[in-house]
Amino acid sequence: MKVLVVGGGGREHAICWKLAQSPAVTELYCAPGNAGIEAVAQCVPISATDVETMVKWAKDMAMDFVVVAPDDPLALGMVDALEAEGIRAFGPRKNAAVIEASKAFSKELMKKYGIPTAKYATFTDEAAALAYIDEQGAPIVVKADGLALGKGVTVAATVEEAKNAVREMMEEGKFGASGSTVVIEECMTGPEVTVLAFADGEHVVPMPSSQDHKRAYDGDKGPNTGGMGAFSPSPNYTPEIAKTCMETIFLPTMAAMKAEGRPFQGVLYFGLMLTPQGPKVVEYNARFGDPETQPLLMRLESDLFEIFNACVDGTLDQLDIRWKEEAACCLVLSSGGYPLHYEKGLPISGLDQVEGAMVFHAGTKRDAEGGFVTNGGRVLGVTALGDTLPEAVANAYAAAKPITWKDMHFRTDIGKK
Repeated sequence: MKVLVVGGGGREHAICWKLAQSPAVTELYCAPGNAGIEAVAQCVPISATDVETMVKWAKDMAMDFVVVAPDDPLALGMVDALEAEGIRAFGPRKNAAVIEASKAFSKELMKKYGIPTAKYATFTDEAAALAYIDEQGAPIVVKADGLALGKGVTVAATVEEAKNAVREMMEEGKFGASGSTVVIEECMTGPEVTVLAFADGEHVVPMPSSQDHKRAYDGDKGPNTGGMGAFSPSPNYTPEIAKTCMETIFLPTMAAMKAEGRPFQGVLYFGLMLTPQGPKVVEYNARFGDPETQPLLMRLESDLFEIFNACVDGTLDQLDIRWKEEAACCLVLSSGGYPLHYEKGLPISGLDQVEGAMVFHAGTKRDAEGGFVTNGGRVLGVTALGDTLPEAVANAYAAAKPITWKDMHFRTDIGKK
């Protein structure tokens, strides 16, 4: 089978790496890909958001299957466009991807179907939003309605911080059209857990739990990023909590989307808060998370391509998806200054000295001499297994030691909380 993966980050490297292990995948392509993905797939220089060119290329090259991994092309309807040309595609259609593309939609869905989440209000008027913050007080959470590369959320400790977030989104256009509508939520407390789940429109099969680290600096300080590291499983996610989540969140969400005429096929990401009142939804994503995908796919024993096909065919209930007992940790090595201003094109050294881990490339390219250089904010995800979570964390940090470039930055406390 000829398979194309759309995207070019660490998540896509992990997906390509796992798909390359399937005996059914005979030719593997990635668009646009990156310098690390070149080792397992042929990279094609097409932007992930260029739906028309991507679909034409897939048709001209007779792709048998396309995996649409990032949020933007899903929200733009790439899966719909591929299916219209008779190409099998993994990922939700546009009308289902809205569960991530609009936070206002997802909050209304949860309210309508009684799925536990934070109390909230939605605003298109800045003055009304600011007045609501005064009325509610802090701490409080401000979210841009649309897609913002995982950075459109401010957990404000003070009223003024919350108001500044609203002004940045609505007045200054920090996130463009994504911030013209804002969702303001009560600030929930408790451990955060991520559960990604395979979905085929009818059935949902949760993956092992994981946990992301969003803030740029140790101790969960600094600005929100796309993710500075992740581990799996979460010690906080017990079998009892998993059962509650399945009954009160996972199955009801699938049923709600089906009832709305938006059956969800692909990977549904549940960002959860384990509050004193029970598990509640922080956010949905309509795709694999990054960097959660890296440790999760390190733990997956089953054939990923077989799972993708079952999601498309509606036959997930017929699969026995198997996972390694080992824990896994992904440590993100980023450019100094990320997620704000950072330099690109810096030579990376030490990659050939890494042992006992997979290095998934997120933001790299080749220089004129063929060496690896930085080409993004999040550059590499060093991912290791271990018999226990502390061992997996230690293995990831040990494996990352030889890697260096000018102003390289990483958190030293992944997996500590």
